[in-house]
Amino acid sequence: MENTLHEKVSQDILLKAYNHMMLAKAMADIYEENRNICKYVHSTSRGHEAIQLATAYQLKKEDWISPYYRDESILLGIGFEPYQLMLQLLAKAEDPFSGGRSYYSHPSSKDEDKPKIIHQSSATGMQTIPTTGVAQGIKYIQDFNLRDFENDPVVVCSLGDNSVTEGEVSEALQFAALHQLPIIFLVQDNEWGISVTKDEARTCDAYDFVAGFTGLSRMRVDGTDFVESFEAMKKAVDFVRTERKPLVVCAKTVLIGHHTSGVRREFYRDEEDLIKHRAKDPGEILRKQLIESGADEDLLKQITKKARLEAEEAFERAKNAEDPKPETVMQHVFAPTPVTEEVGTREPANGEKIVMVDAAIHAIQEIMWKHPEALLYGQDVGERIGGVFRETVTLGKKFGSKRVFNTAIQEAYIIGSTAGMSAVGLKPIVEVQFADYIYPGINQLITEISKSSYLSGGKYPVSNIIRVPIGAYGGGGPYHSGSVESILANIKGIKIAYPSNAADFKGLLKAAYYDPNPVIMLEHKGLYWSKVPGTEDAKTIEPAEDYILPFGKGKIIIEADKEETEKGRSLLVVTYGMGVYWAKEAAKSFNGKVEVIDLRTLIPLDEELVFERVKIHGKCIVLTEEQLNNSFAEAFAHRISKNCFRYLDAPVETMGSLDVPAVPINLVLEKEMLPNAGKLSEKIEEMLKY
Repeated sequence: MENTLHEKVSQDILLKAYNHMMLAKAMADIYEENRNICKYVHSTSRGHEAIQLATAYQLKKEDWISPYYRDESILLGIGFEPYQLMLQLLAKAEDPFSGGRSYYSHPSSKDEDKPKIIHQSSATGMQTIPTTGVAQGIKYIQDFNLRDFENDPVVVCSLGDNSVTEGEVSEALQFAALHQLPIIFLVQDNEWGISVTKDEARTCDAYDFVAGFTGLSRMRVDGTDFVESFEAMKKAVDFVRTERKPLVVCAKTVLIGHHTSGVRREFYRDEEDLIKHRAKDPGEILRKQLIESGADEDLLKQITKKARLEAEEAFERAKNAEDPKPETVMQHVFAPTPVTEEVGTREPANGEKIVMVDAAIHAIQEIMWKHPEALLYGQDVGERIGGVFRETVTLGKKFGSKRVFNTAIQEAYIIGSTAGMSAVGLKPIVEVQFADYIYPGINQLITEISKSSYLSGGKYPVSNIIRVPIGAYGGGGPYHSGSVESILANIKGIKIAYPSNAADFKGLLKAAYYDPNPVIMLEHKGLYWSKVPGTEDAKTIEPAEDYILPFGKGKIIIEADKEETEKGRSLLVVTYGMGVYWAKEAAKSFNGKVEVIDLRTLIPLDEELVFERVKIHGKCIVLTEEQLNNSFAEAFAHRISKNCFRYLDAPVETMGSLDVPAVPINLVLEKEMLPNAGKLSEKIEEMLKY
């Protein structure tokens, strides 16, 4: 037995693993003994230690790993100390992962001597898409020789067995298999999903589930046996590092501890189940193997005792560490952007007018010529048609299928993968085909992207551009005409632009590229080609390549006559997108009495300009294409009222579409639903009577 065991794994590694297992056990025991102190919800790795440590020991500093919330042994295995983990357990200021913002075992790390870890959320299975995005980014970097690596990086995405049933996991598996990405999906199967058993939740385990993904290799392993797990993960990592292909490892584990500190085992598990799981305790299995192979039993006892003392000392230190200071609560919502001022030439001499869609094409083309880290992907954006609105036409031919390419119908993957791509230093520009189809990607946008900077303590802001054609015109119907800005504006941690003309579009897109934060570009389909009557002004002189327009800077596009304003006979319309053209048309009927502000971006919002002008005019309408109830427009109208109350001659009004669930396809019904210049004129006339 001795020779056989040592031929497989060295004595040093076996003792290292035993020490880490005893540390993990001691930590779990201490947390349980101090429930009144460990008040924040947490899970431990008890029962999963063997496969986690076996995985951690294979990884190098160039690699990436996404542990899930039960993976503290992975963190110990790659080099984090118990004290560091406990700082997060107790939400202390010096928590190296989130600064006291996130749960235990929700890491993020850029430590040079360890595998890198992007922001990790609690939403089970959701990490698969951003982590696959890391692998996608590494493949891109190597394809274009953008960076040299000492070792070809391997990406590991760890997840629980029940999360494999999530649809977004399948999107990640599909993309990884199709594009042959260097990633291991490590599925730890303890047969429980909180109180849901495997028989209640799934038809098969992950190994059988992934059989249909062509190009995705797979293996099974007893995740409670460290020696078997170490051998298996060595083969797995060596395979992916060498072959640059994806692999699923299905590791059978046991759940010895509670699901979490709040959902305790006694709530839902009987003694028979607990006995079955405890019989496969990885620490006990390794201890027996070591003794049978000739290890000194006293040495193992010393290791156990020392681990307990180390964990106790670390816990005492962490317990006495400082809490975060209240004034730090707003830090890291956004990373600082270098773009703060309007620069470059907006109207070059002898410049030609272009439509908005060409502004986008030209801006992206200029970016991609200059920045090899920029790439573009989404549904139908590739060379064949260049987008359903021809908004990326010519780009595929110019930059090739590795930089401009089609994806499957996978809005969650399109959006969520940008988190991983950004983490490895790329700038993904992606497209959701219509605003109505952004909803499958909202989970990734909220759960992963918007929180990444804040919950990683600023380590991983997601630098991306998400292009979203939006708005109604010409009978587009209920699933191609929707407005979604209120839903998006409710998400904290993202920026939103909504340009109304070609020059603004190009300048804002350039600003978005140089912004290290997630940016959504809402692009009204009716303004792309100025096909809607009255939108000719969406065509502008094309700005020069150096033109950049910062976010958060609204613009007065029609200024009221000073004389009318001084007599109290003027009114301000605040709007964006198509609303700009309704407002401009309506203003023609009021002889200098109407001023119009184009917000240009919704987050950040130029409240300073709006408040200043409302105080001058005393009357204000916030105009939107969206349905009004509970909208961005109504919320902004409230803030205007609150900040300008003493200066108002009348309540701040809002105007938008009728409150119906969708845009009807019939043109008569569409017209009835939407605002227009005539309806706005009636509202202005009514308000000017005050």
